[in-house]
Amino acid sequence: MNDPVFFRPRDAWVGDVIPWREGNVFYLFYLHELRAAPKPGTPWHLVTTSDGVTFDDRGEAFAAGSAEDDDFNAYTGSIVVDHAGTHHLFYTGQNPSTLGDDGRPLQVVMHATSADGMVTWTRHPEHTFGAAPGYETGDWRDPFVFRDHEAGVWRMLIAARHRSGPERRRGVIAQCVSRDLQHWSPAAPFWDPRRYVTHECPEVFQIGDWWYLVYSEFSDAFTTRYRMSRSATGPWTVPLRDSLDGRAYYAAKSAERDGRRFFFGWIATREGEKDTGAWQWAGTLSVLEAVQRPDGTLDFRMPPEVVAQFSEAISVSLPHEASSLTSTPDGYRSFMSARPVPDECAVRAMIDIEPGTVECGLLLRASADGDSGYVVRLEPRRGRVVFDRWPRARTGDEQWQISGDVPYDISLERPCELPAGRHTVTVVLAGDICVITVDDRITLSTRVYDHASGHTGFFVGEGGATLADIAVSARPFANEGGASGRTDAHHGTAPHRPEEVPLTSRVPSGT
Repeated sequence: MNDPVFFRPRDAWVGDVIPWREGNVFYLFYLHELRAAPKPGTPWHLVTTSDGVTFDDRGEAFAAGSAEDDDFNAYTGSIVVDHAGTHHLFYTGQNPSTLGDDGRPLQVVMHATSADGMVTWTRHPEHTFGAAPGYETGDWRDPFVFRDHEAGVWRMLIAARHRSGPERRRGVIAQCVSRDLQHWSPAAPFWDPRRYVTHECPEVFQIGDWWYLVYSEFSDAFTTRYRMSRSATGPWTVPLRDSLDGRAYYAAKSAERDGRRFFFGWIATREGEKDTGAWQWAGTLSVLEAVQRPDGTLDFRMPPEVVAQFSEAISVSLPHEASSLTSTPDGYRSFMSARPVPDECAVRAMIDIEPGTVECGLLLRASADGDSGYVVRLEPRRGRVVFDRWPRARTGDEQWQISGDVPYDISLERPCELPAGRHTVTVVLAGDICVITVDDRITLSTRVYDHASGHTGFFVGEGGATLADIAVSARPFANEGGASGRTDAHHGTAPHRPEEVPLTSRVPSGT
């Protein structure tokens, strides 16, 4: 078993996740990224979980091909099961040494089956096919297959690009259809917005009367988005908040159980393990839960089971004044905990915001005076939550060379309605991972490298707010084996403990 909450394989990273459910167990196949040079082929590995917080690393589940094979890299795909109980694995094959007519490594859709419950797989190279006419050969990936019962066919969605048009707006979700899962015929594009470079990792699912199309893009932003429709084939409409999370959370795909829909994506790492490092491909597995609102739109939150792992109450000891209305119409005030809080913890705060307030929020892993550390900043006037840090980069030694003209990492903000009144902010800190949820509706995930420990606090800027309540909690077993309170959230091992809360009658079969 891997240490609860977040999963990362030993000496490797989690790429795109391909989730599937059998009974009460989520089978999370993923692209196993070694970051080795020369780059080896990419296989699928498997981790399973029944509760969303403890993970069993099963190792390699579907091997990459040889240096001569089309699937030297076995990239993202999907799994379905037919009427006879045979599992079908569709995936992207790519070999850097095989170029298509667009001069880029050829991408093809490939097929494998399993008759023993996904233990072993038989490849079917005779079923391999590449881009249909009119599409670029170097972008033909991430096949997602689902059953359209009304039409009586299997539909395959494929991340593709048109051969012509503006370079960054050729993205299209191509479509093929089949009646036997072996022979596929091109059909009209499933979704063709002429909007992005491409639409990676597409998937479609239904909750109640609504259908949802999810995809990941890296054109206007680097994020996973969704669209809504009353039909499995569209037309698709744009919700008010159409992204799942921010820049750090990517390639998320979902599975359902007991009426709950869970998304499995990865929180990206940054080069050099620095807050200013460039974002990298692949990272650590993170689970979010989608909750449908009455109008069909989706909220996203950390599953309650994740927060419940932090059940050991920690005394916060903030100044008493923080629990009263803090009014500073044209200034700034902060209140800090008397002692540092555990490096790995959950912080849950209820903040009552006065009308007209510019900003307020939480300080994390901060200095005793609150001047350096991380900031979860609620900005009611701008309708957003922002993750910030101090100090920022400097371009020289002079005072004016502080990078104050870069107000925050623009990739780490989320739109968030913050009307006057009470709001709840929940933060989970685990190693270099930070996941924030506001009002159980808005999530924002990131990495935190530069500040490994410190105090927590509450602040108000140009307005008024009250810290109505704050609670800090740690995992009961996080301090075992040492006094520092830090564990390796990637590689630690821990038995399943009775205090862990299972995913019970609140997460459908299959994807």
